[in-house]
Parts: sequence; C-alpha cells; structure tokens
Amino acid sequence: MDHAAIPLSALGEQHAHALASVLPSQPTAIICSEYLRALRTAQPYTDRVGMNIQTHPLLHEFSTIDPALLEGMNGEQRRPFVEAYWQESDPLKRMGQAAETFAEFDQRVTSFLPELQRIPDGAVLFGHGMWIGMLFWKLLGFRACDTMGMKAFRRFQLGLPMPNGAVYHVCESSPGRWHGHVDEKIMRLMLAVRSS
Repeated sequence: MDHAAIPLSALGEQHAHALASVLPSQPTAIICSEYLRALRTAQPYTDRVGMNIQTHPLLHEFSTIDPALLEGMNGEQRRPFVEAYWQESDPLKRMGQAAETFAEFDQRVTSFLPELQRIPDGAVLFGHGMWIGMLFWKLLGFRACDTMGMKAFRRFQLGLPMPNGAVYHVCESSPGRWHGHVDEKIMRLMLAVRSS
C-alpha cells in the first residue's frame, strides 16, 4: 500500500483508545503526521479533549522503499530487500520513485528542529517510530549523513524501545538546546495492551 494510506490494525485501534485515556487532558495543541495511521491514533485523543488536529508535513515516517516494488509480498518476502538496503547504507540510494533517500529523510528531520521553538509548551505530537528515533539521534548530537552514520543510526533505531503508543517527552533545557526522555509508565501500559 501507499505509505500514507496504511491503516491501523485492530490492535493499533486498541492502543489509540488506551493512549487517549492517559495523555494530558488540556494540551496546547495536537500536531500530527499526515499519514492515516497517525491520524487514526490521534483521533480518540482529539475526541476526548475536543480539539482539532493540526497536520505537519515534516512528521511523516521514512518511506524507505517504494510500495510498488514490494506489491504482493508479505513481510517475510520483503525482509531481504529491507535488510539489503540497510546493509548497503547508501544515503543517496532511492528505492523507487515513491521512496525517499535516507539523506532526504535525515534533512527532513533536521529541518523540523527549528520548528521545536514554535511549538507551544504542552503540545502533543503524533508521529512514527523511525522519525522519532531520528529526532532523538539528532538531539543527542549525532549525524547520519554518510554510510557510517546511516549504519550507526540503524543500530540505534532498532534498539530504541518504540511499541505502538510509546510516549517520549522533548523539553528545552536551555535556549535552543533540547533533551528527551521516555514515559516508561505509558510504555508499559501500551505493552500490556499488546499482550492482552
């Protein structure tokens, strides 16, 4: 399927409803990726707090491989393509017309960093796991613009706990300097939903 049109699974819908009950009751804004699964995750929360979603064009997930190249394949059949892509780790390689290069993804997240200054304190953002991984990679001061950086990011991203509905906080520690931390209580709640 087109990356933007992938729906939430039934379990994803359960996560969205569980998450809506534990997020802040008075957010200053709700900002979301334009992708359907992020919008559907945000919907129970926006219904609860009575606010509209603001979509942001930089928040969508990394489109690694053009869906047309994988049409008709299941996850096991797709895995070798994905593994080969990350093994090669060429930041400029485009895997089909509807895919981004890793360099474009890196730049897209980099261009979001100045936006942090304009997002009101207390806003809630709905995004995607690899995107959040890249944001934290950048907040830690790492670069990902060459083969070595791309491979290092992939190891970091795969090791970053990111179950559906995971919550990470990003705070300004001093002007222009940001840090982040996980909300472990919510993460454990989401993992419990997964296993129920």
